[in-house]
Amino acid sequence: MARDERRLKGRLKKAGIRQTGRLEELDGATARGLDRQTLEFLSRGTWLKDKRNVALTGPCGAGKTFIASALTHRACDLGFNARYCRLPRLLQELQVARADGTYAKELASLEKVDLLVLDDRYQKKSTLVAAQLPLENWHAWIGDPALADAILDRLVHNAYRLELKGESQRKMRGIPEGELR
Repeated sequence: MARDERRLKGRLKKAGIRQTGRLEELDGATARGLDRQTLEFLSRGTWLKDKRNVALTGPCGAGKTFIASALTHRACDLGFNARYCRLPRLLQELQVARADGTYAKELASLEKVDLLVLDDRYQKKSTLVAAQLPLENWHAWIGDPALADAILDRLVHNAYRLELKGESQRKMRGIPEGELR
């Protein structure tokens, strides 16, 4: 038991989750337009075993980061390795790795995780994207039709889509950022 707990703590530390929330702590899921059955299914980890993706979208403050963190935490609970990172930071790290000659090593490190949050590695590992911008607006935002098609085709066609609705939970509850449930 103690060894399992140490392993979980190690996986959580390596994952770099921004929030420590768990799916069981999620309040008002149905008010946000989430289907409880889908959340329960995702909590079992089958999507990770099957190398499927999750596209999590919704308005600012609706709880995307909390749910992404909670799903990442659950993946670690189930024994999967995860890495939760912000896309701009990941891109910056890869740019630095190219410059200092460690790019291949960084890519090899990414290949070892079962769940990479905010990146797209089509059917090699699972991907979870939490974004304020709805998927149908990504073409215009990306600006390059070929690139947008490539990203969306690899991400969306085998993804479970969760679209949150409603007001900002921070605004409604006066909760400081990082404590959203």
